[in-house]
Amino acid sequence: MICSYDETLLYKAQTSMAHMFDVAVSSYGYDLSGFYDMFLDSPYSSRFERGESSVIAGMSGHELAYAVISEYRSEPLHDHDFSIERSCEYWIGWSLSYYQWISTRSFKYINSIAPISDLYLMYPKYHEMDISQFVDYINELSDIRKQQTFKRLRKYAGISQKELADKTGVPLRTIQQYEQGQKNIAHARTDVVVRLSRALYCDIEDLL
Repeated sequence: MICSYDETLLYKAQTSMAHMFDVAVSSYGYDLSGFYDMFLDSPYSSRFERGESSVIAGMSGHELAYAVISEYRSEPLHDHDFSIERSCEYWIGWSLSYYQWISTRSFKYINSIAPISDLYLMYPKYHEMDISQFVDYINELSDIRKQQTFKRLRKYAGISQKELADKTGVPLRTIQQYEQGQKNIAHARTDVVVRLSRALYCDIEDLL
C-alpha cells in the first residue's frame, strides 16, 4: 500500500497535528476552522503532507501551531499545559493526519469533502471507534462527491445521459454507473476520459 510517507513517522505526525489543533484552540483562542484555514494556506500544510521530518518529527505540536500563526500575525508565545483528557480538537487532528497519510490526498482536498465543522459532528460517534471506521466514512463522502461532480458537470453541459453516451460512444449503462458511483471514472481508459471531458466542456482534472 502506498501512503504519503514512511509509517515510522505516522505516530509522530498524528501526535503533532493533534497537539497543534489543541494548542491553537485552548492556548491561542482560535476557532479551529479559522486556524485550519491558516494551516492550509501556509507552507506547513504541503510539507506535512510530504512527510518532511523537520516538520513532523522536528517540531512539537505547540511549535507547529506557533509557526503557522506566525505566518500571518505577530503573536507572543503562549504557555500550554497538556491535559490527560483528550479534546475534540485533539481527536480531529489525530484522525485527520491518519486519513491524509493513508489516502495520500491533500489536506485541502480532504477539507473540501469533510470540513472541520463536519468532523466536529463526527466526534460523539467516532472518537471511540477504530480509526478504520473514520477512514471508511470519509471515503464514502469522497465517493458521493465524485458522483455529484460527474452528474453536475453533465447538467452544466445541458445534455442527458443518453445524449452524452451517443456523443462519446461510451455505453449509456457506463454513464449511469459513473453517476451512481458503481464505477470509478479514474479507472477508465484515457481515451474515454478525454472523450467525456470534451463532450462536457471541462478539463480532465475536473472529472478525476
